[in-house]
Amino acid sequence: MLKETNFSNLSYQYYEGEDLIHFENAVKTCKEFIDCFNSDYHNLFFYGTVGTGKSFLSGCVAKELIDQGKSVIYFSSTGLFEKLSALSFDYNAKEDKAELYEDLYSCDLLIIDDLGTELANSFTVSQLFLCLNERLLRRKSTIISTNLTLDSLVDIYSERTFSRITSNYTMLKLTGDDIRIKKKLMNREEH
Repeated sequence: MLKETNFSNLSYQYYEGEDLIHFENAVKTCKEFIDCFNSDYHNLFFYGTVGTGKSFLSGCVAKELIDQGKSVIYFSSTGLFEKLSALSFDYNAKEDKAELYEDLYSCDLLIIDDLGTELANSFTVSQLFLCLNERLLRRKSTIISTNLTLDSLVDIYSERTFSRITSNYTMLKLTGDDIRIKKKLMNREEH
């Protein structure tokens, strides 16, 4: 994944106007996040429309930090909550569950991609809060990406989780047309 998702493959050609300004700001913030990773504690929250580079930028940051020898764990939100659910409801998996929680809480960077694609219920809501809160207490950086609006985030995950995110994360909104669709259309026109 990181062979494709890195700053050397970054392109501004799919953005214009206000969308370009948002993306340029997000790239600048990501590079500052990487440059200050060892000295400052920060978290990033990417939100906005589908296909605008949120996951791509998360991957770019991950690659840079992995290259520096940092521990990075990536989960789609669906994968994370499915894994936590499977371990939580399997009595024989106590050790595996404890190990996963320790990894989630102590890795240098945790990336939760596509928050809101999982089936939201009281378990996922409480697990998200627990994970984010524990990482805040340990001062371990987290990147979250979502296509949800901020209003939807509050409705699904509670005021308490929303408050933790908005007060402890740099909020980066990405907007524009779906780049995946733009790329497909451009490829068709070329052939």
